Amino acid sequence: MEQVGILKQALPYIRQYKNRIFVIKIGGELIQDVAGLDDMAQDISLLYQIGIRVMLVHGGGPQATALSRKLGIAPKIVEGRRVTDEETLEVTKMIFAGKINHEILTMLRKHGAKSVGLSGIDGDVVIAKRRKPVEYVNRETGEVESIDYGHVGDIMKINTELLEILLEKSYVPVISSLADDGEGHILNINADTVASRIAAAVHAYKYITMTNVSGILQDIKDPESTISYVSQKDAKKLIENGTIQGGMAPKVRECVYAVEHGVKRVHILNGLEKNSLLVEMFTSTGGGTMILSEDEIEEYISSGF
Repeated sequence: MEQVGILKQALPYIRQYKNRIFVIKIGGELIQDVAGLDDMAQDISLLYQIGIRVMLVHGGGPQATALSRKLGIAPKIVEGRRVTDEETLEVTKMIFAGKINHEILTMLRKHGAKSVGLSGIDGDVVIAKRRKPVEYVNRETGEVESIDYGHVGDIMKINTELLEILLEKSYVPVISSLADDGEGHILNINADTVASRIAAAVHAYKYITMTNVSGILQDIKDPESTISYVSQKDAKKLIENGTIQGGMAPKVRECVYAVEHGVKRVHILNGLEKNSLLVEMFTSTGGGTMILSEDEIEEYISSGF
């Protein structure tokens, strides 16, 4: 009987979400464990089976770092972003568009979700240009420094044509974060950036970032201090005052971008917690952090959606 109650609790959410577009970004740290990937693929396939139009964007930072070290290449990360020289670019091509993409496709197929592996290069989905050297404040020294990120791209435009065709034909696009500049040069782009831009371009109802933390923490030292929901304006303030720092800061900035460009609900979830996606989507309690516009907060409180 308890299982029946759970199904009834989920029913209003299923009605609300049917035929909506969800863009889900999966961090590379969640794909390292086969059993964990299997569980996640099962949860995503459930969304697919009940009529939600799902798109996945994946990273692969830990795997790229591991392979780089095996090959004697020292990875360099600045402000949460990977510097991509010639050798690192070869690693990202092998890991992102090859190993990880196919592992996700295989698990989705196992659980009945038709899927297609892509990169931003396929169908000109991501139109980008090489990033120019940028200045940043070194948090350790306080000095302004310049960094050339190498073969790293900045997104100019998202072309949704191929994605829309795939969704219309009931496929799950699984997208790695590579693009090109139209002049024969492949570019590495942060997966959170690709995911947020795609979510905005396809007018997604939800953008969900699945990572290895439970959401935005009020106290970075206290894993139980998760903030349940926050406006995009307050999320910016949390970055500015240092509550959000390190690799979480660029993730939250992309979440804010999605909200400010029309995505109704944005979630940060701990993908290492079993069924965290389903708990967040189909229960009133949830489990991560939701970021939404100030105008939407009142509607969320009153409706629960």
